[in-house]
Amino acid sequence: MSNVAHKEIVDEAPPVVDAEPRPAPQPSIAHVAADNDGTHVMKPVPRITIHAFCEQPSSGSAIQRAGEDRRLAKAHLTVHMGGIPAAVEHYQQSPTPNLIMVEARAAGPELFAQLGALAEVCDAGTKVVVIGHMNDVSLYREMIRQGVNEYLVAPLHPMGVIEAISRLYIDPDAPPIGRTVAFIGAKGGTGSSTIAHNIGWCISSGMDEDVVITDLDLPFGTAGLDFNQDPAQGIADALMAPERLDDVLLDRLLVKCTDRLSLFTAPAVLDRDFEMDGDSCESVLDIVRDGVPCVIIDLPHVWAPWTKRVLLAADEIVITATPDLASLRNAKSMLDLTRHARPNDNPAHIVLNQVGIPKRPEIPVKDFAEAVGAEPTLVLPFNPGLFGTAANNGQMIEELEAKGKTAEGLRFLARQLCGREQRTPKAAKSSSIFRFLSRK
Repeated sequence: MSNVAHKEIVDEAPPVVDAEPRPAPQPSIAHVAADNDGTHVMKPVPRITIHAFCEQPSSGSAIQRAGEDRRLAKAHLTVHMGGIPAAVEHYQQSPTPNLIMVEARAAGPELFAQLGALAEVCDAGTKVVVIGHMNDVSLYREMIRQGVNEYLVAPLHPMGVIEAISRLYIDPDAPPIGRTVAFIGAKGGTGSSTIAHNIGWCISSGMDEDVVITDLDLPFGTAGLDFNQDPAQGIADALMAPERLDDVLLDRLLVKCTDRLSLFTAPAVLDRDFEMDGDSCESVLDIVRDGVPCVIIDLPHVWAPWTKRVLLAADEIVITATPDLASLRNAKSMLDLTRHARPNDNPAHIVLNQVGIPKRPEIPVKDFAEAVGAEPTLVLPFNPGLFGTAANNGQMIEELEAKGKTAEGLRFLARQLCGREQRTPKAAKSSSIFRFLSRK
């Protein structure tokens, strides 16, 4: 069982366990000063063709695993054995792809002779990455001088391969993209939307970070209710015509709650039929994340191709469950799916909500964790008064009880998702006139 950081909100909360370290990606010798703070978010690689020619099965396996990553989902990757000689022979009869990756155990004049032969059969515009077994800066510099685009040192790690390819095709001067955090309930009624909205609030108010909450439950979404907003337009307008969405239209469709928090609300009407499409969702979310550091994705509890696609493409995943058998089964299924489909990403977070309902038989937290194979990141007790008051008033938990244990737990989860420390929270003011009147 993984030893992930978690927090249980009880009278005496246990100490936080350190998060399990992820294997460090193998860096190129030219990029040893790459991001180490865990907050770097790579843009997906565009639709390119990649051919790899390896000499060792382990290198081919690492590249193959990299090709299965969500960040290379649009690229077409094939792996061959034989190294540079096999690549030269292959391209004497075939055009070269966008990117060639070749492994070479040779060194010195023999290596550069092989690279010269490869250069003779390469088409203009083809990029070349060499995988070597010598961590030598002078060798790297000579390769760059002769036209090699990147040099990686074996043994390879999938994330090192992904980062190297990303650097070749993503403009380094382009603005960074925002981190996406997808929230989904293990079953209906677990409180996933409530958790999502409160986490968005915590990040915006406690970390001084711009946040957009996107409500993808078009017929029944509650983001507008939870923040006392009733906009005439929202995310449905963007999803119906994603090709028209730009920065100007996005600003008009977003609802500004605070200086740092905006909403992309669902229409929550039943007189319209909504045909959700994975491509449309991806296009809209890509435009949103280009403009803010953090995008909260509130997914409905439905399983369809578009929800699966959005969920697996997110940078972080939060599964909200309750301590019952249906939640346990579904949470385990979701965890197994995400572990298999996202081997190079952080594991999904489990929030165990509504724990301790009087007279209701429950699965103990320890047994729940053992059954799903993961410790909950956050355990929240049943607190109907607090959550009910917040929902009816259109307020967040931090606004009602900033110093309470529930707010403390939500801030803890926000820190885990962002990989950052949170400053001392201060009350953020809502722009909603409805909230002002309710307080009056």
